[in-house]
Amino acid sequence: MAKKLTTREEDYSKWYNELVIKADLAENSAVRGCMVIKPYGYAIWERMQAELDRMFKETGHQNAYFPLFIPKSYFSKEASHVDGFAKECAVVTHYRLKNAEDGSGIVVDPDAKLEEELIVRPTSETIIWDTYRKWIQSYRDLPLLINQWANVVRWEMRTRLFLRTAEFLWQEGHTAHATKEEAIAEAEQMMNVYSDFAENYMAIPVVKGTKTESERFAGALETYCIEALMQDGKALQAGTSHFLGQNFAKAFDVKFAAKDGALDYVWATSWGVSTRLMGALVMTHSDDNGLVLPPNLAPDQVVIVPIYRKDEEFEAVNEVALELMKKLRSQGIRVKYDNRDTQKPGWKFNEYELKGVPVRIAIGPRDVEKGTVELARRDTLTKEFISNEDVVEKVKSLMDEIQKNLFDKAVAYRTENTTEVSSYGEFKEVLETKGGFILAHWDGTIETEEKIKNETKATIRCIPLDGEKVAGTCMVTGKPSTGKVLFAKAY
Repeated sequence: MAKKLTTREEDYSKWYNELVIKADLAENSAVRGCMVIKPYGYAIWERMQAELDRMFKETGHQNAYFPLFIPKSYFSKEASHVDGFAKECAVVTHYRLKNAEDGSGIVVDPDAKLEEELIVRPTSETIIWDTYRKWIQSYRDLPLLINQWANVVRWEMRTRLFLRTAEFLWQEGHTAHATKEEAIAEAEQMMNVYSDFAENYMAIPVVKGTKTESERFAGALETYCIEALMQDGKALQAGTSHFLGQNFAKAFDVKFAAKDGALDYVWATSWGVSTRLMGALVMTHSDDNGLVLPPNLAPDQVVIVPIYRKDEEFEAVNEVALELMKKLRSQGIRVKYDNRDTQKPGWKFNEYELKGVPVRIAIGPRDVEKGTVELARRDTLTKEFISNEDVVEKVKSLMDEIQKNLFDKAVAYRTENTTEVSSYGEFKEVLETKGGFILAHWDGTIETEEKIKNETKATIRCIPLDGEKVAGTCMVTGKPSTGKVLFAKAY
C-alpha cells in the first residue's frame, strides 16, 4: 500500500499528488479545479480550525458570517482591489433554469437575467466594508474584530490539490480601528499568531516578513507574511496579514466620530490562512512511506492494533487494548483502537504508516504474557517494547518529543538550504543547482524585481523582519540596498 508511492527523489510533484490521494486526504471532483476533502483530510483541517479559532478568540476576535455573493458594483469601488481579482472571478448572471422548448434539456432562462451581476466571493473585503458602514458610528464601536470561516472561489486554470484549487476553505479576519498605529499593531499581531501556529502546531519553521509593493495584497498598504520552505526547495506562502490603511473605509464611506467629535475614516486590516496549510503540512514532514503528522494536529495520535490468530487470544489482547485506550484517553491522548477483523495486522501497519499516525502500539498474546506492548514511532520508524506500567507516560512524553523532532528536522533542512549570495551569477547558480531560500541584496525597484522573476522564475518571498539589516549593493544593478531580501521559487 504505502510502498507503491513514487519517491520524492524520483518525482516530487507526483509523490505529493499520490500521497494526498492514497492517504485519503482529498481527491479531484467532477467539477474541474475543485476538490473533495475526504473525512481524514477534513479531520486534520478541523484540528487546524480548532487551534486557530481558539487563538483568534484569545486575541479578542469574534466569528461572523457574510454573504457568498457580492454585487459587481462593490468591486469597482476600490480600484486596486478589482485589478487584483478581476481575472479570477466567477460571475453569476442569471437566477433561473428552464426546460428547453425543443426538449434537448435544461437551459438558462434568458428572462431571468440579474439586474446586476453577482461575484462569487474571491475574498470579502467589499461586502464586509459595506456592512461595517452600518455597524460603525463612533469610537465606542471600535475596534471591531471580526473573523469568518468560509469558502472562496478564485478561478484557477492550473490546479493542484490543497495548494491551488478554484474553490478552497479558509478563514478571513477583517478589523476596523480608530488609529493607524492600532491597525498596524493588529496586522503584526496576526502575523505572529500565524507564525506561532505554524511553528508550535504544524512544526513548520517560518520566516516572518513584509511583501514587496508588487507582491502585496490588492488594496493593501502593507502585507505581512510567513514563508515556509518545502522539501523540494520551493517556498510556500503559509499566511498573510494586511494593513489596508483607510482605502476600504474611504471606498465604502465608513467614518466614525472621535472623542473630540471630529469625523474620520477608520483604519483597516484583513488576514487569512487557507486549506493550503494542508499542502504545507504534507510537503514539510512526509516521506516516501507516506504522511508524517505532528502530534499536535494528528486526528489520531496513537493507534492500537491487536494481533491474534484465535478467538481466545483476541479476548486477552482485547482486554489489555481497551484498558490501555481508556488510560491514554484519560490523559487527553487521541487514540484509535483498530480491532477490525477484515484486515490483517500487516495491512493495518502499512495503512497507519501511510496516514502518518505518530505512534502505533501493537499488542499480541506474547505481549499479554510479558506485560509489554510494541511501540513504533512514525517520525523515526523505530520500534521498542515498553512495559504496561510505563506505556502511558512513555506515550505522553513521545507526543512532545515527536513534535519537537519534526520541528528541529525542518529547521535543520531550512538552515542547510538557505544561502546568502552577493552576485547575480552566484544567485542563478544556487537557484539552479541547490534551490531553497536565497538571501541577496535588491535595489528596491519593481523593474529589477521583474527582471529577476522573468529570467529565473524566482520571486522575492519577503523582506525579512528578523535579523540585522546590513546595507549593501544590489546583486543585479549594483545600486544601494538597505538589506538582503528572501528569494525562492515558490508554489
